[in-house]
Amino acid sequence: MRLTTLALILIVMALAAFFLGRRRAIAIGGPPGAARKLHSLPKYHGYYASLWCVLPGLVVLLAWAALSDTLITSRVIDSLPEALRNQPEAQLSLTLNDIRNLAAGQMVDESRRAEFEVAAGLYTELRAASRRILSGLIIAVSFLGFAVAWGRLKPQFRARNHVELAIKVALIAASMVAILTTLGILLSVTFEAIRFFRQVPFADFLFGLNWSPQTAIRADQVGSSGAFGAVPLFAGTLLISGIALFVAVPIGLMIAIYLSEYAKPAVRRVVKPILEVLAGIPTVVYGYFAALTVAPVIRQVGASLGLDVASESALGAGLVMGVMIIPFVSSLSDDVINAVPRAMREGSYGLGATKSETIKRVILPAALPGIVGGVLLAASRAIGETMIVVMAAGLSANLTANPLESVTTVTVQIVTLLVGDQEFDSPKTLAAFALGLVLFVVTLILNIIALQVVRRYREQYD
Repeated sequence: MRLTTLALILIVMALAAFFLGRRRAIAIGGPPGAARKLHSLPKYHGYYASLWCVLPGLVVLLAWAALSDTLITSRVIDSLPEALRNQPEAQLSLTLNDIRNLAAGQMVDESRRAEFEVAAGLYTELRAASRRILSGLIIAVSFLGFAVAWGRLKPQFRARNHVELAIKVALIAASMVAILTTLGILLSVTFEAIRFFRQVPFADFLFGLNWSPQTAIRADQVGSSGAFGAVPLFAGTLLISGIALFVAVPIGLMIAIYLSEYAKPAVRRVVKPILEVLAGIPTVVYGYFAALTVAPVIRQVGASLGLDVASESALGAGLVMGVMIIPFVSSLSDDVINAVPRAMREGSYGLGATKSETIKRVILPAALPGIVGGVLLAASRAIGETMIVVMAAGLSANLTANPLESVTTVTVQIVTLLVGDQEFDSPKTLAAFALGLVLFVVTLILNIIALQVVRRYREQYD
């Protein structure tokens, strides 16, 4: 039985359990006047029966999904000839992959097809038997769970408490997913970064001024210095992100002030959706725009002024990136400004303040925590951008503060280091994890600073 069919059966069983549980609650509660003797409403009895019908089946399904493939693979390996069973682990993995492909009807090496046919047939049989056993077991366990719930339905049974506890546990589990995912990302990056720092000193990486991650394979190889000083990458990231924020923050904030305080409702209804379309444009489109339109214009203007402008410059990438993140600043700031209580505006007007004075001295300070959050989101978006930098700023790790020169960023180098078939045992590849760890720490520091600013001004204006 397919998983989709099994899921439909579970849904039907859950609905049936809900209606039967609710009907039983109504029956044991007596006539309508006596139904008040029930501790919980009949619908909670139905929810309780439905949960007991579905949850045991889901537990069995998850356990089976985690163990069945391992058991089937072990049984298939045991059926292989001794020469194939005793292969190195990498070769054995390729053999099992060929067996799975043959069982699925895909193409395999014809010279080895004959020796895999028996194992592929066994694999197919075990998979089919596994699905049959799983289907029967889930249905049986679901019926058993419903029977247990049915026996517990009494007039004074606290069905609502049990249902709310189940919902609370589900919410806690959902929140733990984000925490565990973040922890897993941090640990995986940290362990690989530690391997990198065992080969490259931490001080050389963090304070070195030369970035050339190409390492020599042979002693006589030329052009592979293996320098891992990341300062040029940090400087390029800050330069491009600074230009982007210099463009996006004032423009986005002025747009938000206009839409919330000056624009008519009809104008707001049209302008705000159009503005937010910018946030949905793929970054590769912005990259093409920066490389084909903005960069040539900057070169022409620079040439007319007698300036030497690189074909790929930080200024072009930063300007286009700033346009890209304008919606993040304007939309969030607009929502925050609109959330400022009307009484604060009216109080300011009552004291004789003009609209501009009210905006400067009342509305913006009160909305500052939300505005800081919007700017932080825009900064994170700018720091993590890759495609625009690749197409408009280049890959050269130059240590410069000149926006007319070519630079690169941390994220671009992470992608460059991990492109292609890489083995995670060389400093060149492991450097990507060290850069990722630094990026994670910088983002964490930005969040801490933003929280401190939000907390300070929230206490002042609450």
